[in-house]
Amino acid sequence: MLAVWSGMAAGLCIVLTGLVEAVAGETGPTSFVLGLSPALALPLLVALHLRQRDNTGEVAFTLNLIGLGLFGGAAFTLNMVLFHLDEPVLPAPARIALLGSAAVFALGTVLFGVTMLRARIHPRIPTVAYMVAFPLLALAARLPDTPLTSAVHVVAGASLVWLATAMVTPTPS
Repeated sequence: MLAVWSGMAAGLCIVLTGLVEAVAGETGPTSFVLGLSPALALPLLVALHLRQRDNTGEVAFTLNLIGLGLFGGAAFTLNMVLFHLDEPVLPAPARIALLGSAAVFALGTVLFGVTMLRARIHPRIPTVAYMVAFPLLALAARLPDTPLTSAVHVVAGASLVWLATAMVTPTPS
C-alpha cells in the first residue's frame, strides 16, 4: 500500500508542477518538486511489476527500472542544480550521459508499457498514457518549457495517479 501512496505522490507532484508551469513558467519550487518525483515513482514501478510478474518480461521491467534510476538522477540534476545556473555549460560527456539516460528511460518505459498492455492487468488508458507521455518528457527534458510540455507533464502524472489508484482494486483473473 505504501507503493500506492508513493506513486500517487509522484503523479501529483508531476501534475501540479505541470499545471503551475503552464501559467507561471518554471520556478525554483516547481523544479524542486519535479527533481524529487522520480524517486517517489520507483516503489510504484516495482509494485506494478510484482502485480503482473507472471505475465511480464523481466527485461522490460529491468530496463525501465534502470532507466528510471538513471533519468531520475538526470532530472534531479537538471531541476535541482542546472536550473539555478544562469547559463550552464555541460561538457560533452555529461551531455551524452544525460541523453543516454533519457534514451534508456524512454525505451524501458515503452517496453514495460507494452508488457502491461499485454498482461491486461492494469487499466489500458493510463498504461498507454504512461508509455507515451514519459518518453516524451524524457526526450524533451532540456527543451524550453511550453504549454505543450506542461500538458505532457499533466498527462504523465495523471497516468501515475490512475495506475496507483488501480493497484488497490483486486487483480483481474
